[in-house]
Amino acid sequence: MSEKKRQPTPKDVELETFNNPNPDRDYIIRIEVPEFTCLCPKTGQPDFATLKLEYVPADCCIELKALKLYVWSYRDQGAFHEAVTNQIMNDLLEVLKPRYARLNAVFNVRGGVYTDVVVEHRDSDWAGDERLLNSLSETGRQAG
Repeated sequence: MSEKKRQPTPKDVELETFNNPNPDRDYIIRIEVPEFTCLCPKTGQPDFATLKLEYVPADCCIELKALKLYVWSYRDQGAFHEAVTNQIMNDLLEVLKPRYARLNAVFNVRGGVYTDVVVEHRDSDWAGDERLLNSLSETGRQAG
């Protein structure tokens, strides 16, 4: 009988980066991950979300396959929406050290309630270009 392979946890997955090809220019990277899944710590039922990451890189950028594997590692993890969103942001900040980052976790309806959790970070040494900051996406749900 074959042994069931253990699902990796977020601590098992390395968030890889690569050198920013234009470190002297401020620009926005937008990434949308529509298949985030974790488990409700109260019921054990799956929670589904779309993760929307926007960041202004400093010295490095996130490698997309590594990000995908990291996100998948939450599949069997019990976590409240607020906790998991903040943990993901903390892990991203640790490896990227971006000038600016915003993570919006848009969770699917559960029990008739929608939840969006938005976490922002701005490096204290970054002045930021107001035109660039104004071009960042609005958070929240789109009507329709």
